[in-house]
Amino acid sequence: MMAKIIIIGAGGVASAAAAKCCQNSEVFSEIMIASRAKAKCDALADRLRAVAYGGGKTRITTAEVNADDVTALITLISGYRPDAVLHLALPYQDLTIMEACLAAGVHYIDTANYEPRDEARFEYKWQWAYRERFADAGLTALLGSGFDPGVTGVFSAYALKHYFDEIYYLDILDANGGDHGYPFATNFNPEINIREVSAPGSYWENGAWVHTPPMAIKRVYDFPRIGPKDMYLLHHEELESLALNIPGIRRIRFFMTFGESYLTHLKCLENVGMTSIKPIMYEGREIVPIQFLKAVLPDPAGLGPRTVGKTNIGCVFTGVRNGQLKNLYIYNVCDHQECFREVGTQAISYTTGVPAMIGAMMVITGKWRRPGVFNVEEFDPDPFMGALSVWGLPWVADENPVMVE
Repeated sequence: MMAKIIIIGAGGVASAAAAKCCQNSEVFSEIMIASRAKAKCDALADRLRAVAYGGGKTRITTAEVNADDVTALITLISGYRPDAVLHLALPYQDLTIMEACLAAGVHYIDTANYEPRDEARFEYKWQWAYRERFADAGLTALLGSGFDPGVTGVFSAYALKHYFDEIYYLDILDANGGDHGYPFATNFNPEINIREVSAPGSYWENGAWVHTPPMAIKRVYDFPRIGPKDMYLLHHEELESLALNIPGIRRIRFFMTFGESYLTHLKCLENVGMTSIKPIMYEGREIVPIQFLKAVLPDPAGLGPRTVGKTNIGCVFTGVRNGQLKNLYIYNVCDHQECFREVGTQAISYTTGVPAMIGAMMVITGKWRRPGVFNVEEFDPDPFMGALSVWGLPWVADENPVMVE
């Protein structure tokens, strides 16, 4: 099958996803890379052509577009006529791109759910509200096809299909054992990252949300191939969809690892107001402190050459099969330097970009295509799980895992 796709975004995740699309030239015959900064798109396209992934068979073009402008998006999409749009820009732009895809009649895939710019709050209700419109148009919108959310949802669907009759408890564990050498930097978009980790925590238990102060719950977990790490409970978007889509679930939690240096720097920045999303006046003009902070921090897309170590992201399950209680841990380990040698990004971008390509492939090839708006765990997990190993994210299923307290 030969297909065309527009990738919106030109950062680290888009770089990894575009490289993987080019490697997968039997599906992706043409890609367009589009963003507000066309120079970044051109630089990425030049690098992809020079490396000639997949034998250089994929045709690459670029375009400038403001993803906040629905009319401009419709013009771009209608002119190029892709089979799908893969949205890898900012989550603030989910709704404008979904509107444009509906108007242009193409499928939509993203990796993160919508966030309003003026509030550090993310939930699926805004995108789920598009279900009827996408269904009536005969189009598929696939939400959260990154790693977490994304692969963690596919792991959950796979565990339910092959290991459990019901899943009672699910802990999603995200560990980054990498070191980039900077005193403080974020591994993906600083504005989104800091909004996420500084927000109050929450988890789903017995049909209701339990809310916690930021970073209030800490656990230590011994991650395979990484070792013991401090991890903290955060609110994360896939908790919301998995609570609806995994039958029998009693509790879902999300933990992410942070080092003391990161937390100390983050606390200092919070204390002086640099993580605020509320505009302030500075020398006669309005600025948002967190956006200024983003401008002075290292670009996550440039961390690849200097980041060493590994990531480990996975799901620890407890449930029943044939009346017997059992545990399972499905996870992936990814090496930062191996990712950089392959596609020029660190592992955080790689572990999001690869599933983004796979999700687009699932929709384009018809393996995951139904009219409406869906999260990844609502589809058959088997073809996606097979593709993970083929395209660089092999996984392990451990039936005797260490459990989280």
